Amino acid sequence: MIVIKIGGSIVDGLHASTLHDVQDVLSSDRLVIVHGGGKEVTRIAGLLGKEQRFVVSPGGIRSRYTDKETMEIFTMVMAGKINKEIVSMLLRHGVRAVGISGIDAGMIHAERKKKLIIVDERGRKVAIEGGYTGKITGVDTALLNMLISSNYTPVIAPVAVGDEYEMLNVDGDRAAAYVAGALKADRVLFMTDVNGLIMDGRLVEHLTLDEARRMLPRIGHGMEKKVLACTEALGMGVKEAIIASGKVENPISSALKHINCTVISNGRG
Repeated sequence: MIVIKIGGSIVDGLHASTLHDVQDVLSSDRLVIVHGGGKEVTRIAGLLGKEQRFVVSPGGIRSRYTDKETMEIFTMVMAGKINKEIVSMLLRHGVRAVGISGIDAGMIHAERKKKLIIVDERGRKVAIEGGYTGKITGVDTALLNMLISSNYTPVIAPVAVGDEYEMLNVDGDRAAAYVAGALKADRVLFMTDVNGLIMDGRLVEHLTLDEARRMLPRIGHGMEKKVLACTEALGMGVKEAIIASGKVENPISSALKHINCTVISNGRG
């Protein structure tokens, strides 16, 4: 089984061969798709007059600050607009896709963060209210297993359910990692708009899990979440994590063959 994370911003930029590639992969394996869409959330929020705020953790992780209004917009765009656009695109190419979110059947459970420690403009650590951001605590795979066993391809929006049944914003990359871990997936693939992890101007082709963990503090905004998610997935038993471009021909098959991408594993792949 393969879990694929696609960024909402690359859906329009996916190579024309991608959907045929999905069909080819499905002929020999099972797929679960997790998607993002942060840029579209920001765009729609702007149209609605809701300015978005982004914060940076002491570890350098940049994230959206999610107050109640932002959570409403996030859910509307992620679980509605983007999710159904992806499902429609897959259906058009013969893939039996089903769009769901992490809140459906209580699939992705998260703990609402009461406080966030962030770094302010002066570089000081400060505590702010946690808003509607969640830390994933578990994935119930019952619904996913039912869909997969019936030959459907789940497409998951990263909206989780909290302890009080509130909807929470969770990071899409980390949601993919937790879904992959819970499903005991063989591989998790993070498709993005670059070939993989670039360090010192060069593509890093292979890393062990320990190497990736040690490298995390030196990785810049954007890619650090993907590498963190890779390490989390591997820590939960996934055999291999890949970061690859969605803009190349047959991007899934190419990544699974380790062509021009970053592969992280418990050994030297």
